[in-house]
Amino acid sequence: MRRKYVPDLSRQMAQCEANYARMMKLLPDLDVCDHREFQVYWKAHQVVVRLEVEERFAYTSTVLVKQLHESGSSWLTTPTLVVRLYHDATMAEVICQKSRRQLSGVYGYPNRDMHHPDEKAQLNGYLGEWLNHCLNHGHHNEPVFV
Repeated sequence: MRRKYVPDLSRQMAQCEANYARMMKLLPDLDVCDHREFQVYWKAHQVVVRLEVEERFAYTSTVLVKQLHESGSSWLTTPTLVVRLYHDATMAEVICQKSRRQLSGVYGYPNRDMHHPDEKAQLNGYLGEWLNHCLNHGHHNEPVFV
């Protein structure tokens, strides 16, 4: 019999704290910079990772993380992650994908939308990998100030 997925909260919090630190290194001027693009080369392909500030509040900010491929496919779209930055808790969490409603922490499986039981944890890990890749291998263009 298959066991029900139980999220590892300490691991999830550590991932969100690490993602916040990475995001702050990539957007140190978050208060005045509306977006920043990083050119990343991945297996002979060029990918542009765009961090776009959507909302700014006293204790939170919302950033869209988009991937733009040089040879974009019409049948395969890259995810746009909506990331909430909690400045008082120094955490960054994927709250949803642009095309979906807010993610739940745990999904039953199988489910109507075909989410994995740990979908949110996987997306936070995916965000961390891309932010790390931008920090280690990305080249950014000049930020745009408004």
